[in-house]
Amino acid sequence: MTATSFRARASQGATAGLLLALFLFPRVASNYWLDVFTSAFFYVILALGLNVVVGFAGLLDLGYAAFFAIGAYTTGILTTVYHVPFLLTVPAAAALAALSGVVIGAPALRLRSDYLAIVTLGFGEIIRITAKNLTLTGSASGIYGIPRPTVFGHALKTQQDFYYLLLILAIVTYLAMRRLEHSRVGRAWKYIREDEDAAAAMGIDPFRYKLLAFVVGAVVGGLAGTVFAVRMTAIAPESFGFMQSVLILLAVILGGLGRLPGVVLGAFLIVLLPEAMREFASWRYFLFGALLIAMMHFRPEGLWPAGRRKMPQSGRAALNGGDGR
Repeated sequence: MTATSFRARASQGATAGLLLALFLFPRVASNYWLDVFTSAFFYVILALGLNVVVGFAGLLDLGYAAFFAIGAYTTGILTTVYHVPFLLTVPAAAALAALSGVVIGAPALRLRSDYLAIVTLGFGEIIRITAKNLTLTGSASGIYGIPRPTVFGHALKTQQDFYYLLLILAIVTYLAMRRLEHSRVGRAWKYIREDEDAAAAMGIDPFRYKLLAFVVGAVVGGLAGTVFAVRMTAIAPESFGFMQSVLILLAVILGGLGRLPGVVLGAFLIVLLPEAMREFASWRYFLFGALLIAMMHFRPEGLWPAGRRKMPQSGRAALNGGDGR
């Protein structure tokens, strides 16, 4: 057995063991820790969606909570006002989030860098303020009394039910993002991220692929919003503010841009670290911020950064004039 195959099998074994532990966790955990881990799975889904935009395509999005809000309000309105079953609201929320991604992405993606960030920030605030002022969205009070969902004949009521629902959704989202990362589209995103002009010279349409990244990220955010609405049974505009977008972006950067395992790690850390520091009361966010500053100073590429491919020996030899030195 080669060292590479041994590492691959060890990694697969560790992954299988981790998944088994997560599925058995509700048997030994209290409701408090079930709630904490359920929130962590929720942020894993959101961070994986934002990673498509920021990590794969290299676009700075400061208004990602807007798509999360669109999904949540779509489910909230359809279930409380029109009494639509939860599962039927899911495709509606995904479609509306995708449409919103196109509406904001089509004009904004012709911009770059800070200008794009400002536009996405404005979009996020527009969605929040609109939700705060519309009667249909419950104005500042939001929507309450959202019914618990029934999935394939099983009514989700307990904390354990939502734990397993979000765990399964996080796994499915991760596998989908991994498949997308290694696809032709994923490679095009990475080329655009590294050098947009060079990618265009190679025949890649930067606008088309950046818009696709925006839509994919919007759909994932919208789907996460549907689960958030039925889990909390009440939503309000304050849940979708700028700081929510920053927190999701922080998970992506903390773990490692474009690195899926790192994004998952970052999402867990932004949920678990404040909880672990709860005994310090008002100091915990100060300590959390200090840890983040230290991490960004000593490891700015993230805790689990994407590795770089090593150039084959033949390639190094060619660059050195064929002598291999």
